[in-house]
Amino acid sequence: MRPPSGLVLAASYAAGAVPFTQIAARLLRDVDLRRHGNGTVSGSGLFEVAGLGPLLAAGLCDCAKGAVGPLLAGPRERPGLAALAAAAGVAGHNWSPVLSGAGGRGISPALGALAVTAPSGAVLLLGGLAAGRLTRQTGLGCLVAFAALVPVLRRTAGADGARVGAAVLAPMLAKRLLGNGPAASPRVYGRRLLFDRDTP
Repeated sequence: MRPPSGLVLAASYAAGAVPFTQIAARLLRDVDLRRHGNGTVSGSGLFEVAGLGPLLAAGLCDCAKGAVGPLLAGPRERPGLAALAAAAGVAGHNWSPVLSGAGGRGISPALGALAVTAPSGAVLLLGGLAAGRLTRQTGLGCLVAFAALVPVLRRTAGADGARVGAAVLAPMLAKRLLGNGPAASPRVYGRRLLFDRDTP
C-alpha cells in the first residue's frame, strides 16, 4: 500500500532539502558554498573546491534524492502525484530550509526524478548539460534542453511524461530567473534566463 499524498509530498521536499554538495564542501574543505563563487550550492561549486571525486559522490546523492518522491508515489499507479513529488523534491533542493532558503539549480534531483518517471527526459537533460560543458556555455546548453523537455517527453512518454517534465521544469526555471541575489534589471533577468548568470 502506497503512503498518502501529503506524506509523499512532505517526504519529497524533505529529501530534496538535504544539501549533499554543501555537506561535502563543509566536511572536506570547510567551505560554505553560499559564500563561494556565484553563491550557488551546486555541483560546479563543489568541483571548484573539492574536485571530481566528491562531485561524483554528492551528485549521485542529489540525483537519488530526486527519485525518492516519485518512487513513494508510484509513477505508474499515481502519475499525477509522482509529478508533484518530483517538483517538490526539486523545490526542496533549490530552496532548502537547511540553507535558509539557498540551494542549487535543481538539475541533479530533476535527473533522479525523471530517471524513474520518464527516462528519456533524464537523457535529454544530461545531453544538454554535457553539450554546455563542452562548449563552456553550460547555462545555454541546459536552456536548450529545458526548451525541448516537455515536447520530447510528450512524444516519448505521453501525457504523464509531459506532466512530470513540466513539473520539474517550473522550479528549475524559477530558480534560474531568481538567482541568488535581489531583484534585478530586465537585462540581468535576460542573462539569467539565457546563460544562468548575472554578469555579461
